[in-house]
Amino acid sequence: MTLNHSDSNQSHSECNDLSPLPDRILTNQDSTVNRREFIGMTAASLLMAGGLGASAKSDSQNEIPYRTLGRTGEKVSLIGLGGYHLGSQSDPQESIRIIRAGIDEGINFLDNCWDYNGGESEIRMGKALRDGYRQKALLMTKIDGRNKAAATAQLNESLRRLQTDRIDLLQFHEVIRDSDPDRIFAEGAMEVVQEAQKAGKVRFIGFTGHKSPDIHLKMLATASKHGFKFDAVQMPLNVMDAHFNSFEKKVLPILTRDGIGVLGMKSMGDHFILGSKTVTAVECLHYAMNLPTSVVITGCDSLPILEQALHAARSFQPMDGAQVATLLARTAKAAEVGQFELYKTSHHFDGTFANPQWLG
Repeated sequence: MTLNHSDSNQSHSECNDLSPLPDRILTNQDSTVNRREFIGMTAASLLMAGGLGASAKSDSQNEIPYRTLGRTGEKVSLIGLGGYHLGSQSDPQESIRIIRAGIDEGINFLDNCWDYNGGESEIRMGKALRDGYRQKALLMTKIDGRNKAAATAQLNESLRRLQTDRIDLLQFHEVIRDSDPDRIFAEGAMEVVQEAQKAGKVRFIGFTGHKSPDIHLKMLATASKHGFKFDAVQMPLNVMDAHFNSFEKKVLPILTRDGIGVLGMKSMGDHFILGSKTVTAVECLHYAMNLPTSVVITGCDSLPILEQALHAARSFQPMDGAQVATLLARTAKAAEVGQFELYKTSHHFDGTFANPQWLG
């Protein structure tokens, strides 16, 4: 099966910018991997993935494996349906068909964001979740607001568009600046979300980011300083991240240690990793699934792309050392300076950079 696949999650500002070249390289960290580091990286990937075969196959629906979302105890499908591409699809009815077909086939994790396609992604998902589909889904969306007013307005707007009185997982979106963790906790956004949780409007709380693992670590440390522990964290996990400024190496061990649900995204770096001609779409998905991810979120803007994602989940088997080493060896050279991970090395994916007013 060979399809062009673009995976989760571009912000609204990028929908007209698909240039394969970064606007500028921001960092050149971890640009080379020596033999000892490479072997250690492979071993670490396998150790963290140990036992996934039994856990992934023990729970399933329609042959889609289910895993546990960290300490929440919630069972989530190994593959999750990304929200951005659903809103960029030209036919709203086709978006609804994709969402419902995914749920019918066993996907129960739905991703979205307040800012995707000017709200169109949430509007379409809200329509798709009528007629009993809402009860079958673990619904996640994200807000950009860092202060009380922006967070309140965006949360209420998301609830309205999604036609629900409860968001299962609400995440702070694009934690990509060093100042973001302090702002979220100091300016009232976290207070708003925790109050919504107490009121039953939000069940679980997480955050997302794609820029730097060090900023993720700062967000976790800032939360700890405030006596708070996130339920889930979303980040890029893919065959190139493993070599360059790596979330897998720096953040993933902390999340697994602390029982925080791991949401893998950008398994194909949108379409850019596929553009390196080093790996296939299914190989990208299988690599991310082989890590201790609770769910791997991928964008599906057509029924054939959805079928590809379903096939990847159903065909997944834990990878052995040779398989992991082969993929990492094949991608090592292309990954050296992050040229295929534009979310790290450019502003291509930074919706809140282009629209700072979303932060409040």
